Amino acid sequence: MKYVVVSGGVISGIGKGVIASSTGLLFKTRGFKVSAIKIDPYMNIDAGTMSPLEHGEVFVLDDGGEADLDLGNYERYLNVTLTRENNITTGKIYSQVIERERKGDYLGKTVQVVPHITNAIQDWIERVARIPVDETGEEPDVCIVELGGTVGDIESAPFVEALRQFQFRVGSENFALIHVSLIPVVNGEQKTKPTQVAVRDLRGLGLTADIVACRCTHKLEKATTDKISMFCHVGPDQVLVVHDLSSVYHVPLLLDQQMIIEQLSKKLKLEKVSPTPGYVSKGASLWADWKNLTSTHDRMFESVTIALVGKYTNLKDSYISVVKSLEHSALRCQRKLTINWVEASDLEPDTLQTNRVNFHKAWHEVCKADGILVPGGFGSRGTEGMVAAAKWARENNVPYLGICLGLQIAVIEYARNVLGITDAQSEELVEETPANPLIVFMPEVSKTHLGGTMRLGLRATKFQENTEWSKLRKLYGGGDTVHERHRHRYEVNPKFVAELEARGFTFVGKDEVGERMEIFELKDHTWFVGTQYHPEYLSRVLNPSKPYLGFLAASAGILDTLL
Repeated sequence: MKYVVVSGGVISGIGKGVIASSTGLLFKTRGFKVSAIKIDPYMNIDAGTMSPLEHGEVFVLDDGGEADLDLGNYERYLNVTLTRENNITTGKIYSQVIERERKGDYLGKTVQVVPHITNAIQDWIERVARIPVDETGEEPDVCIVELGGTVGDIESAPFVEALRQFQFRVGSENFALIHVSLIPVVNGEQKTKPTQVAVRDLRGLGLTADIVACRCTHKLEKATTDKISMFCHVGPDQVLVVHDLSSVYHVPLLLDQQMIIEQLSKKLKLEKVSPTPGYVSKGASLWADWKNLTSTHDRMFESVTIALVGKYTNLKDSYISVVKSLEHSALRCQRKLTINWVEASDLEPDTLQTNRVNFHKAWHEVCKADGILVPGGFGSRGTEGMVAAAKWARENNVPYLGICLGLQIAVIEYARNVLGITDAQSEELVEETPANPLIVFMPEVSKTHLGGTMRLGLRATKFQENTEWSKLRKLYGGGDTVHERHRHRYEVNPKFVAELEARGFTFVGKDEVGERMEIFELKDHTWFVGTQYHPEYLSRVLNPSKPYLGFLAASAGILDTLL
């Protein structure tokens, strides 16, 4: 097993996840089987109870694990299926060690950060790295390990020490380190001092960078590269320039041009690991497809505009999988994607009284969009604005896609304005139980414990009889069942289903026992679809999510070409 660790210096959020994913992709194009692990130094057990505005999107895995958004990057780039074990947090490690101490596993010893916490981290990495993650069912050859945060943070210290020890446990030929750092520009001059200090701190902690990946706005000058090489103890060819690009899907090409795999091969002695010819051929085909896709991106001229009506628009990472799914679909449809970020609360009548500019600007963005998307979310803030956006889309034959909360919003809107149930509401959105609760709390879900208690993970959805007309069903291939990932506490009230369907609001997909509403679709609309599940979690660069693909194609006016 070969381990490639990706760490960061200077500041967080500079693209470690994309660089880690791109490196893994390049290994895969060479025929290697690749896995990935993300280390998050926070004390939470997982990301499930964190606000999207705090740490970005919560990514859901097949097994129901709620994880950091970087696991979504790994799955999308590497086309693998990870588990909750692939996301290590301080909370998980300490919980495991304390539980073992209570059992008496440490035989009366004083339990300390070194060696007990650091050993637990190393054991976890070594165990999870060997779990098969792709369709081959075979043990991976390479594991990419991303250390979240910034080297030097107090909370990441045990993980850095564990990795220092780990390089000796697995052997220097099996351990390589990519350190990602920022090169700021001050008064037109590229500054290397922050990177010098970051690499010096790293070396002081016992880790030496094999590659320094420099994040910058433009290409580095030769003098800058030479200076980083001199003071960071790496050769000039080990200083990689990762400058801003028109698309993150160009990053693998940029790294390949700088021969990152050849550099890592020298350290990892990859000539001793010989992928089978079949995997090498598949890798070459994957690389050809990837390059073709990215070159197509540069030649796209026609555009499509989507209004994303959400609750967490101040932090775009809150909807990163939604955005990536739209990007994947735009690439397939050969359209340049423009996203209009609309804060849902700005669409509400109250905003007209408090901030006329925001109100009219928000409605302008909605009205000029080719399609309207309402993604998932929790709580009542902005939901009346979402209802108004759904009403606009339905009445004006504008393509609409509702995800999770977006499905529930469309149900409430339809009940109010078509069925005449003017007080239709969701139990989640009002403090007192409403008279007509179109959306209800699922009976098996805990109301006292919020972490990991929702309806989570991969579950089956069955298309109902006489729904062969469904555009979404056709995009899925016309089969009877699809499997998608879920994350919700509330569902459509079964008591109102017959009434809704009698008035044209068709639930074309339900759960395996037919009790939970999973997909709705309006038959005589360009595209008015909602899913209770989150299809964005299974979207891939070369295989876009079908609900998003249909939505974007309908917004671009080319849906008929896909059916």
